[in-house]
Amino acid sequence: MSPRASGAATTIASAVGVAALAALAWGSLVERKRWTLRRVEVPVLPVGSAPIRVLHVSDLHMAPWQTSKQDWVASLAALKPDLVVNTGDNLGHERGIEGIRRAFAPFRDVPGVFVNGSNDYFGPVVKNPFNYFGGPSGHVTRAKRLDTRALHDFFAELGWIDIDNAATGLDLRGTHLEFFGVDDPHRGYDRLDLITAAIDDLRSEDPLGDEAWPDRPTAAAPRPTVTVGVTHAPYQRVLNSFVTHGAQLILAGHTHGGQVCVPGYGALVANCDIPRSQASGLSVWRHGLRSAFLNVSAGLGTSIYAPVRFACPPEATLLTLTAAR
Repeated sequence: MSPRASGAATTIASAVGVAALAALAWGSLVERKRWTLRRVEVPVLPVGSAPIRVLHVSDLHMAPWQTSKQDWVASLAALKPDLVVNTGDNLGHERGIEGIRRAFAPFRDVPGVFVNGSNDYFGPVVKNPFNYFGGPSGHVTRAKRLDTRALHDFFAELGWIDIDNAATGLDLRGTHLEFFGVDDPHRGYDRLDLITAAIDDLRSEDPLGDEAWPDRPTAAAPRPTVTVGVTHAPYQRVLNSFVTHGAQLILAGHTHGGQVCVPGYGALVANCDIPRSQASGLSVWRHGLRSAFLNVSAGLGTSIYAPVRFACPPEATLLTLTAAR
């Protein structure tokens, strides 16, 4: 190689190295804390229904010292949502519950539902990030068990309902919402076989009771209803099952939106089998002849061992459910 060519190669290598260091600095020092509220409108309510504001939070991976994240999440209570949906991976440290309590304390008595992610059970461990290009991350046996019970107890104090492999119903602003959810699919804790029975049990309950409606007809009177599926990891088997069971809206997290993205290209990985193009944001999931709106949150945190985001800021989502056109 000539001296001129050698010098050019050195210059290019230096420029690439500087750019990589700048990107790393931006992703680890700036963008990782660039808290973002994404607002979307979802036309899913019956005609004539009042709008419902749903705050979707996911993947906080909370450590006790992350006070800026805690303060920002707490500030979202000023939005006065009608409902909070938490799609898991709240804990990111064995003392993460301390930060979770501080972040969500202002949401006491705001209706909510939640499901677990794998990091609500097990603490973070060091992983090779390049392994994600080979498919969804595996399970690490050396991961430390976290205090899931304390997390659930706190959410119960807030008034939030656990829908891990379960179903529940809420009446909000004149519309009945029925929710069904699954425990973490990434760990294989989802029990899709239980969803049908859970929905049947939910729909067989009389929401008004005998005293409130003593002369009710044999068949329950129809009422405005929207069906929502909730999962941490949006694996296709779960999304397909939810659509089959009549979900009109599905909320999920887990993907971190790819966490490190390429501008103009998007997520490089999704850490599950969902298409990369649907690794974050609002889209439509189709299965058979049915479809549902799908909102995948890019989440608010990262593992404490991989504290970087690039072209994928941490986010929560305010979904305004409106009447279908």
